[in-house]
Amino acid sequence: MNILFTSPVLEHPAAGGPQLRVENSIKALSQISNMYIISRNPQQAMGGDVAEKFYRSFCKDFFYTPSVANLSNNRYIRKLQRIYKKTFFDDAVYLLSMVDALKIDILWFGYGNISFDLIQKIKTMRPSLKVVCDTDSVWSRFVLRELPYEKDPSRIAKINADGKAKEAEEAEWVNLCDITTAVSGIDAEYYSNLAADKNNIMLFSNVIDMDTYKYPPQKPNGFKNPAIYLAGSFGPKSAMDKAARWFINDIFPLVKHEIPNIHFYIVGNGSKETLVDINDASISIMGKMPSVLPYLCNSDVSLVPLQFESGTRFKIMEAAACRIPIVSTTLGAEGIPVENEKNILIADTPNDFAKAVIRLINDKTFSKQIADNCYDFIAKHNSLNSLVEEAKKIIERLNK
Repeated sequence: MNILFTSPVLEHPAAGGPQLRVENSIKALSQISNMYIISRNPQQAMGGDVAEKFYRSFCKDFFYTPSVANLSNNRYIRKLQRIYKKTFFDDAVYLLSMVDALKIDILWFGYGNISFDLIQKIKTMRPSLKVVCDTDSVWSRFVLRELPYEKDPSRIAKINADGKAKEAEEAEWVNLCDITTAVSGIDAEYYSNLAADKNNIMLFSNVIDMDTYKYPPQKPNGFKNPAIYLAGSFGPKSAMDKAARWFINDIFPLVKHEIPNIHFYIVGNGSKETLVDINDASISIMGKMPSVLPYLCNSDVSLVPLQFESGTRFKIMEAAACRIPIVSTTLGAEGIPVENEKNILIADTPNDFAKAVIRLINDKTFSKQIADNCYDFIAKHNSLNSLVEEAKKIIERLNK
């Protein structure tokens, strides 16, 4: 079975976050197929030679689409190159030429829910080609869930328009693609309600390669305990930005009242820029790091204070793999059937969230029990081995 995997989201695996979805998809598919990879992200953006070498280790060959290949390191030249390439190179034509040259059986779109235009063009040009739209979430749900937290009328109108446009795309691609994957049963139910043939909606879960987390890294210089930790991709109006500010403004003061020496670490791309106004000696905003693990593995509690999102949370899986106890909102744990007070603490109000954090820091026996239980749960239900089995079922379905 020859699979051509293409994605606009390829990055060095240490980056975490969305890249984990792509990384683990590739790891699973490489075990059951002859896989080729075509990146639609330029080498500079994905982490250079190191990132490319990593992905090459899992595939027969690795390529870049002409639209991103051989871009200059000079941003001004690169901008001109992108304009030229967009005008004179067609990614759909290139992908189909590689399908033919490599005798590809399945064209697999990682992060397919942000590749709709390309998928649509491919299926129009080659209707018989078997195409998988591999989603990371229900994107329309992610967009529209921001509405209750927005007050600006113009922003509300934009959210509504963007969400409805994405809903229309979702309704089209589930009947255009041969398979649409879902990261959880919740997402699968949503897509199934749109599909003429519900059998074309299949689970391809978010998982963790537990082996990656076997050896905890050393504590960063100057790291302060007790510590709480929040990681993600930040930006203006993003779910992570609003989650961080909700915690900083409404929850953190309650925690500090009980634990005055607590320290809060915020890690992730865009965090320094979007939270530049935060000036608190007990909060360290680290920005994008080569790896989040030195901060995660040495923290006392991992936080998932999300109020709107979609999909399943690598934040929970990574913390579980590192045996760090977690406090999450109900929505933050969506798609992972963890249980409050058994393998996670769930809290949706500032007071309850603060109490949960304080409890985990003060009660080390309970904290360890919660963390160990979550580790066991994720190892059983969200491991790479389980993703390989789901991949086999998808290929079996496509071969019928």
